[in-house]
Amino acid sequence: RIANGRRSPVVHRRLHRRPGTAHAMAASSLSSAFPVAAATAAAGVRRVHRTSTPTSSSAPSRVRASFGGLSLDTGAGGGLSLDGRRRLGASRAVVDAAAESLAVDAPSSSTAGVDWEALDATIVNQTTLAILDKALEMFGDELAIAFSGAEDVALIQYAALTGRPFRVFSLDTGRLNPETYQLFDDVQKHFGINIEFTFPDEKAVVDLVNAKGMFSFFEDGHKECCGVRKVQPLRRKLKTLKAWVTGQRKDQSPGTRMAVPAVQVDPAFEGVEGGPGSLIKFNPLTNATSQEVWDFLRVMGTPVNALHANGYVSIGCAPCTRAVLPGQQEREGRWWWEDAAMKECGLHSGNMTADERAKQDAREATDEDIFVDGSVTALTRTGIEALNDEVVHPHTTLAVLYAPWCPFCQAMVGGFEEAAARLTARGVHVVKFRADADEKAWSQETLALTSFPTLLLFPEGRRGFVKLGSERRDADSLDIFVNSIVGAAAAPVV
Repeated sequence: RIANGRRSPVVHRRLHRRPGTAHAMAASSLSSAFPVAAATAAAGVRRVHRTSTPTSSSAPSRVRASFGGLSLDTGAGGGLSLDGRRRLGASRAVVDAAAESLAVDAPSSSTAGVDWEALDATIVNQTTLAILDKALEMFGDELAIAFSGAEDVALIQYAALTGRPFRVFSLDTGRLNPETYQLFDDVQKHFGINIEFTFPDEKAVVDLVNAKGMFSFFEDGHKECCGVRKVQPLRRKLKTLKAWVTGQRKDQSPGTRMAVPAVQVDPAFEGVEGGPGSLIKFNPLTNATSQEVWDFLRVMGTPVNALHANGYVSIGCAPCTRAVLPGQQEREGRWWWEDAAMKECGLHSGNMTADERAKQDAREATDEDIFVDGSVTALTRTGIEALNDEVVHPHTTLAVLYAPWCPFCQAMVGGFEEAAARLTARGVHVVKFRADADEKAWSQETLALTSFPTLLLFPEGRRGFVKLGSERRDADSLDIFVNSIVGAAAAPVV
């Protein structure tokens, strides 16, 4: 006997079923004895679960199912009930016949021996719907969909379309945006489901915050906080499952997600049975693009996070998520203060593989230069060192520390040269210093180089420099930067 679950308002029958499949056969088996129950069954199977493996042809496995308002239990004392109100006195032959008809939809009792790489090769080019349907078919309620509160809501929409029962869980880190909490509520109401929420360990959070404060991740990276608020709770949840479903796609972050199989043995987490290989991971959206996902959500009228309308694409905790600009990779809106580790064009070469180091050395060997229109003066190490050592700067100087092979330096050439033309007309000196290769270590120690490009302003009448603190390097922003430190007026060049 299974309590009658709430019905999804979308589609209940699998899209590829044909007349004569499980729910139709079950209805046929019941029709002669219980026409009302048969009509209810024909409306569509809601939940099927086989609880034991048959030991002989005369002892079928126990099957529990609900379809429409009808509940079926083939165990001892079981039978049929309608809307949970009364038992229908079906004969054991009728009940067993219905059970055997329904058993084709029961999840496999074991996935031992499955060649997951071979299965991935079989399904990786299938549709998202087909991949997710396969996952639910194989694991049933031993599988759950991970829902972050972003566009992975598409997985829930696809799951509803399979007509199979499904579970959804989400990690509430305690620091999500209000819009994300609202989406959780909207999704539960829209699909008629209950999201299983998982929370971080209270003591672990208290210990971290008391020791390092509320925003330690800005100082020493996000991994420790994520470990406490996300990874540990996720690990605990996955230990209750045999499989899970994620919304990972290959196009989200090409540097890290290009190898996203449709199904794989999870390399990082363990399932309920424990040990390596005990958890299976499905990525049904692997081949989908962001555009395809959003087209699907729009035509289906699926609830989405209101932050998406404000330029947010990849959504996580509130302090660690921001909107992205057109053309940026969607995950550049996450942990952006750490982007230098990926965008510094080789500053952290100790983290590189030998192959990456070789490629970096080849890039640094280039003789090609940038900022060459005549508005920017090139300085040698001696020149930039003398500028930095001045006790009082006799005039204002704007300097860019750059590497000509760095795409972020290349992208700012036009804006910087425009700013240089404006500033030199006002008496501001504009210079460049190539700070890669042999000059890198010195520049990091002496000129606060953390990433390319780095912009420094040496103000007239003062000592030292002021470092531009943002990534806004267009001509107008550089004008504002200089004006805010030395004022808008400057003496003409003498």
